[in-house]
Amino acid sequence: MYITVKQASKKWRISDRRVRVLCSEGKISGAYQEGRTWKIPYDAIKPTDGRYKITGTLIPILEEKLSNLKARRPLTEGELERLNEEFLTEYTYNSNAIEGNTLTLRETDMILKGLTINQKSLKEHLEVIGHKEAFEYVRKLVSENVEISEKVIKDIHYLILADKKEDRGIYRRVPVRIMGAAHEPVQPYLIIPKMEELLEQYKNSKEDIVTKLARFHIEFEGIHPFIDGNGRTGRLLIIHSCLKENLAPIVIPKEEKGKYINFLTSENLKEFVKWGVILEKKEKERLELFYNKEKENLWSKKVEKDKSKGFGRG
Repeated sequence: MYITVKQASKKWRISDRRVRVLCSEGKISGAYQEGRTWKIPYDAIKPTDGRYKITGTLIPILEEKLSNLKARRPLTEGELERLNEEFLTEYTYNSNAIEGNTLTLRETDMILKGLTINQKSLKEHLEVIGHKEAFEYVRKLVSENVEISEKVIKDIHYLILADKKEDRGIYRRVPVRIMGAAHEPVQPYLIIPKMEELLEQYKNSKEDIVTKLARFHIEFEGIHPFIDGNGRTGRLLIIHSCLKENLAPIVIPKEEKGKYINFLTSENLKEFVKWGVILEKKEKERLELFYNKEKENLWSKKVEKDKSKGFGRG
């Protein structure tokens, strides 16, 4: 007796895509393909993921949490907008702070709302504004199901680098060095072929999404295609892929900048993947907290409304 990919996905609490990958890699004993459909033995045992210990236990948990969120009532337009504003402020603050921006979280929020902060540079203001425009562009790309491409990367960079108009959306023309990196970034004449190769590898990768994203980010930052703004652009590409793959968007906290930089410079993929899973889990928990808070607010309003109408009185 055989079951479908969807049935195996539900039984093992992993995604349909992950089941297909396991089938294609020959990790599910007795599974075979009939046309485009995989036939999986009813009593097949769920394969263990031996590539890294932590993701083998956390990724199914994350996918289960996402399924639970999807099963709940949809957020209203107002709730979604508030959630988006809250995330944009936190994400913009952390991503810019990693690059040396000195604005506080509150100051970042004020600039996003159109205000000006005294004694803060125009450059720092423009970094916030540019980041907001780039983030809104990424949301638009996801809504239109647009894949990552060289054009998309250059467009994001163009919006990010609002304070350096001559370098916006253009690959660097001079060699650069990254202090502490395992390897020097490629020479300018190699950027285009290296970027084409990276995008092709990303497109054809059969790895799980967290590993796929981590590998892409390390290699993108290693190529260092732009003279400035590589980190902010690379982190927005992570957001694009997270949203597109229905993962909670990963926020890299400024307090852990040292750890983040170390993963990039040492090219430690395994540890970067573990950390990425933990960060994604934290953001998913924050989303659940937001949902529960909104639900409590709605219930409180309903109780007050009922009281005003005289319901519940003895």
